[in-house]
Amino acid sequence: MQFNRGTSAMQHYVATRPMFIDVEIMNTDIQVVLGDDGPEADSSTIEEGLSILYKEIADTVRKEATTIMAVFPSPNEVMSILVQRVLEQRVTAILDKLLIRPSLASLPPIEEGGLLHYLRVLAVAYDKTKELAKELQSIGCGDLDIEGLTESIYVSHKDEYTEFEQASVRQLYQSKMAELRAEARQQSDSTGSIGRAKGASVTTSPQQLLSVTVVNEFVRWNEEAISRCTLLFSQPTTVAANVRSIFACLLDQVSQYLTEGLDRARESLNEAAVMRDKYGIGTSVSRRLAAAAASAAEAAAAQGESSFRSFMIAVQRCASSVAILQQYFSNTISRLLLPVDGAHPAACEDMGSAVSVVEAAAHKGLLQCIDTVMCEVERLLSSEQKATDYRSPDDGAAPDHRPTNACIRIVAYLSRVLEVAFSALEGLNKQSFLTELGNRLHKGLLNHWQKFTFSPSGGLRLKRDITEYGEFVRSFNAPSIDEKFELLGIMANVFIVAPESLASLFEGSPSIRKDALRFIQLRDDYKTAKIASMLNSIMSE
Repeated sequence: MQFNRGTSAMQHYVATRPMFIDVEIMNTDIQVVLGDDGPEADSSTIEEGLSILYKEIADTVRKEATTIMAVFPSPNEVMSILVQRVLEQRVTAILDKLLIRPSLASLPPIEEGGLLHYLRVLAVAYDKTKELAKELQSIGCGDLDIEGLTESIYVSHKDEYTEFEQASVRQLYQSKMAELRAEARQQSDSTGSIGRAKGASVTTSPQQLLSVTVVNEFVRWNEEAISRCTLLFSQPTTVAANVRSIFACLLDQVSQYLTEGLDRARESLNEAAVMRDKYGIGTSVSRRLAAAAASAAEAAAAQGESSFRSFMIAVQRCASSVAILQQYFSNTISRLLLPVDGAHPAACEDMGSAVSVVEAAAHKGLLQCIDTVMCEVERLLSSEQKATDYRSPDDGAAPDHRPTNACIRIVAYLSRVLEVAFSALEGLNKQSFLTELGNRLHKGLLNHWQKFTFSPSGGLRLKRDITEYGEFVRSFNAPSIDEKFELLGIMANVFIVAPESLASLFEGSPSIRKDALRFIQLRDDYKTAKIASMLNSIMSE
């Protein structure tokens, strides 16, 4: 009689091994893994403890293998039963105590490690169990599918892995945002009474609220999550699907963080605009009231300039953050998506959408920055430009070849305020910002000068101002703006030449005819020299 070919004897032998029946061994296993920290043990401690325990298990199996080889006629079958029992009983008992799956409906507090603790323990346990399985396979396990058995132990954890990983990075993000808000409130409280006394905004500066370091932190969380994903899964389509889901969380975080930071910086620009509007004054007010309003307008202008600088720094940090995101995608994410058709272009599209949301917020703020600059330019023109700048009472005196005070003040202001824009902006952002500002400046000056009357010497002074403005805007590297200011210089000649020479001015520059005809009417001799009739003949040609 074969006694079912010895299977019962083999199973009995394995079942009576001390590691399966000695309660003390089973109780000490978890103590070895958790170390002195007990339930508070972190993933590094658990990793070290599993290494020690799994080495002891492998050594025990190796000793048993020596006996089995000597005693049993079919040692491979016994080894198969032994290794299966090791994984299904002893290893699973340990893992059941280590891997207590949290509830996604009620996340463990971040102070206690949050979901990240569970995921880190899952990763180290999986990695160490795979190492143990390889070691056991090298000792011998017969026909046992040890790899499949190892995977089956973790299947329930892996089935829900992606949802846990996404929930974890979201929990980390929410915790970080709460931390930053608390810092902002603390800073606001410490300076609030001073700020409120001065009527200043209590909004925390964008420099404090937008940080490249914070974005790097988001990327580190994501990188760690992706490393767990590639450890737990090897099938390319599964890896790609999980990687894309986890990367989508980073896109959401970076996009939301940067957009909210830009919006806060725009709030500061809005507050400066409200201050400007509040202190706008009419012409029929007392000198004392006008002086007080002028002083308040100066303060509003200073806040506008400060908000402008803050927004530009915020835009610069956004650009750096987007570059970090793109570099991370290129270095880490791309290679995991490329093996699967459609995964890489889809992720590129996701990233493009996230970045475009940030760009839209930046664009809105940059337009507000241009408004801020132009409001100050208009304030300086209004307060500094005098009627006598372009029509001196003693017009027979030697002409003044200096730029007007208004021009000097405006160029100094633009040089100062745009310094941060030149360093903060780059590429198309810089080009479109400076081109739009150049167009607005050109239009603003054109409208401004139409409020004045010009003598010939005043025309020369105007030409000097235009040269000064033109030299400044050349730093914009915008040929279309340079051309506009060059044409302004030509048009200023309508105030300088004798009436009979006006017609010849249009021969070389027909494009300025429309504006020039408007400007000619600002000549102080327009009526006395009967220039209107000359204009009619020019127009009829």
